[in-house]
Amino acid sequence: VLFPYLNGEDLNSRPDSSASRWVIDFGRMEQDEAATYQLPFDRILHLVKPERDKLKITYRRDYWWRFAAWAPSLRKAIANLSEVLVIARVSKTVMPLRVPTGQVPSEACVVFATDDYSDQAVLSSSLHQVWAITYGSTLETRVRYTPSDVFETFPRPPVTARLEAAGRSLDVERRAIMRHRDIGLTQLYNRVNDSTVHSDEDVERTREIHIEVDKATIAAYGWDDVALEHGFHEFRKMVRWSISPIARVEILDRLLLENHRRGANSNRGTPAPVDEAVLSETDSLFD
Repeated sequence: VLFPYLNGEDLNSRPDSSASRWVIDFGRMEQDEAATYQLPFDRILHLVKPERDKLKITYRRDYWWRFAAWAPSLRKAIANLSEVLVIARVSKTVMPLRVPTGQVPSEACVVFATDDYSDQAVLSSSLHQVWAITYGSTLETRVRYTPSDVFETFPRPPVTARLEAAGRSLDVERRAIMRHRDIGLTQLYNRVNDSTVHSDEDVERTREIHIEVDKATIAAYGWDDVALEHGFHEFRKMVRWSISPIARVEILDRLLLENHRRGANSNRGTPAPVDEAVLSETDSLFD
């Protein structure tokens, strides 16, 4: 009943993106069964029950040893997966990472119920990042990833072999770089976005991989005519390594048109068809 507890800070700061803490999860056990795990149960009894006893919501008060929100749809969606993609709800990078299942993600993590490398490439692309920055919200210099506004409206391209190869390369090589440099995701991308860093082989390789990720994503949409022109460009009063402002505007316009086209075809108005594989904001593991 003890599981790694993954939060957004762990995801972005630790070289292996592993959880730094543990959490007690009795699942859907009845009280008698949960009590057979004596030490964890006693801890919940003394630390959680007094707080739950104050609540007016009957279920949360009477089933005090269980999570208030158990996220059954998420658990069902990832039950047969050994890995999933996770993105910190608030971050500077807007970059998903591949993590093993069998752990409990906090509310600060958004979980995508997929282990597909093509999905990893698309969700790591500049196209998805631009969409997230535009339709998500911001907190200081960071982006707050809101699944209902970002993921569910983002018109993803068809899966291709090139996307799969780009996503796999990004995952494998970036993971190796972070581990041997002993840095987390945020530190790595701080260097990627630093215009003074030019002779760092790991940083240059990361940039090269992202160029291929973006080209593979653009090709999957059939938009090869868009010149991406990667380099250091100003965006929201910050200089970052990214696609050019002209490419950014063109891509955003095309994505919006594609969103409208799919929405019209689904007879459900403007938003693109919702993908229920994502953990929504209201389906978090804790209250």
